[in-house]
Amino acid sequence: MSRRALPKIDPSLDYQTYLLTFEQLPDPWDNADIFGRQAPLEIDVGCGKGMFLQRAAEGHPDRNFLGIEVSGKYARFAAAKLARQELANGRVIHGDAWRVFRERIPADHITAVHVYFPDPWWKKRHRRRRVMNERFLGDVVRVLVPGGILHFWTDVEEYFQATLELIANVTSLEGPIAVAEPEALHDMDYRTHFERRSRLEQLPVYRAQFRKVGS
Repeated sequence: MSRRALPKIDPSLDYQTYLLTFEQLPDPWDNADIFGRQAPLEIDVGCGKGMFLQRAAEGHPDRNFLGIEVSGKYARFAAAKLARQELANGRVIHGDAWRVFRERIPADHITAVHVYFPDPWWKKRHRRRRVMNERFLGDVVRVLVPGGILHFWTDVEEYFQATLELIANVTSLEGPIAVAEPEALHDMDYRTHFERRSRLEQLPVYRAQFRKVGS
């Protein structure tokens, strides 16, 4: 599915506090430097317009939520969405998720990693660019706390099945754990805009979660 044009951000809205670059990230990592407090941290990889990020931050004020988005215009839009709601427990990084995981985030630190509807890179010669690859999954396992969860949703069955096989072959994650399709209670009661569009068009969404073994 192609992305639609983004609405313009109100020029009077100051969202810079909510938007970070890789160079602005603390090294060594410290949640308090980003959010002003310590709390369980969840990461949304490829946060897009920030629909999940906003709803998660609103619904779980006891946790911190960090979105990572490689597209500058989408990162700015997601940060502006957090700023409008004054959600201090949400931030967006404009940058490459693999670099953030590899070079900044320490081991046993993240409560959950969310990967929703990543680019499927349809052509076979491009599939090495998929975010759900062996290198990235190794870092997911490293940064998750024992008992931490990896959430993976896609509308591409081939990507879903290939990823389940890859996770089984190259990680120690427990799963796949089935995820029920929740009933939408209102027009925007979806995890992401891609889920909303898929379900309104009555297209299947493939969901699974995985748990890091340990105590």
